Amino acid sequence: MKKQEIIERFISYITIDTESDPNSDTTPSSAKQWDLARKLHQELIEMGMSDVTIDENAYIMATLPSNVDHETPTIGFISHFDSTPDFTGKDVKPQIIENYDGGDIPLKGSDLVLSPEYFADLKQYKGQTIITTDGTTLLAADDKAGITEIMTAMKHMLDNPAIKHGTIKVGFTPDEEIGRGAHKFDVEKFGADWAYTMDGSQIGELEYENFNAAGAVVTFYGKIVHPGYAKGKMINSMYVAQEFIDSLPRMETPEHTEDYQGFFHLHNMKGAVEKSELQYIIRDHDKEHFEARKEVMQNLVNTLNEQYDREAVRIEIKDQYFNMREKVEPVMHIVDVAEQAMKDLGITPLIKPIRGGTDGSQLSYMGLPCPNIFAGGHNFHGPYEYVPVESMIKATEVIVRIAELVAKEE
Repeated sequence: MKKQEIIERFISYITIDTESDPNSDTTPSSAKQWDLARKLHQELIEMGMSDVTIDENAYIMATLPSNVDHETPTIGFISHFDSTPDFTGKDVKPQIIENYDGGDIPLKGSDLVLSPEYFADLKQYKGQTIITTDGTTLLAADDKAGITEIMTAMKHMLDNPAIKHGTIKVGFTPDEEIGRGAHKFDVEKFGADWAYTMDGSQIGELEYENFNAAGAVVTFYGKIVHPGYAKGKMINSMYVAQEFIDSLPRMETPEHTEDYQGFFHLHNMKGAVEKSELQYIIRDHDKEHFEARKEVMQNLVNTLNEQYDREAVRIEIKDQYFNMREKVEPVMHIVDVAEQAMKDLGITPLIKPIRGGTDGSQLSYMGLPCPNIFAGGHNFHGPYEYVPVESMIKATEVIVRIAELVAKEE
């Protein structure tokens, strides 16, 4: 793979602002996502892909036809082109650090420093080429690194017909960062037997487990009267909310958990005496533990209502997505293929659970088993985001190698 080609393609994508909008009901949620969507659609046509389509919701699909004369499974590769609303992705000004010396990297548009003393993963990339932000935006390697790798791999196989492969499908989606990336994905139209999202982090990551996820809105109702005459009359909803917060396990929060440990995460709160609201996300890899967490919250609401002898609290819990392990384990050969591809390329596979979700988790429940493969980036969703170019090259090679392995005759 040509290093400069990957750098130039990646920069051409990240300099287009595609921030999604959780407050919008449209698909895509922001009009500016169309700017990159149309560019990708045109590039797929120009490189010679077949059946290139873009629908009214900006979902892009294309086909690389088989070049072998025997039947093979049809596989797919999927990435999302939106960037998170957690931090601005407007006017990205990337820094390219050649032959990284292993030390601090000043993010020159700000006072920020990307330091291996704090971000220890940097140390493994000494001597490589690293692309960082300038400290004023995110980088959007999540998931424009994945798009870069898929596009580069398709072009490489088109340009090198000696590489044998079956039919390969490509899909690019909007709004993954706000949990809607798979909502309008047409699995039947895509037509793959299985697929991979190129949306993981460091080199070697291979994931087929993710959180079961739910969101909870807890509303507290008080009674407001003049504070000078409030004895025995006022009920301050914020104090009731505080009781609720303090009654949940304090150590089962994101900042105290790792690996397979689940959590309750209070991510937003607003309040006044008369009414307060808490917004939680609930996460657990284990389905029984996940259901138990929801039950804990509901029981706590019931207890508070009994304590106040009225409906002082209401809770609304909505499931968001589920652990794709349940759908992938019956077809574990699709994970084995990706693992073998990495080993063939001298990459040590890092098989671990995702502490989050991907388009792949929803797609797996829609009938398209879809493990997740590394795209190479680190420190997503903020100004310290970076990606080693060599990791993007390796991810591109993994795509090609998977295609070769799947095309081999039994």
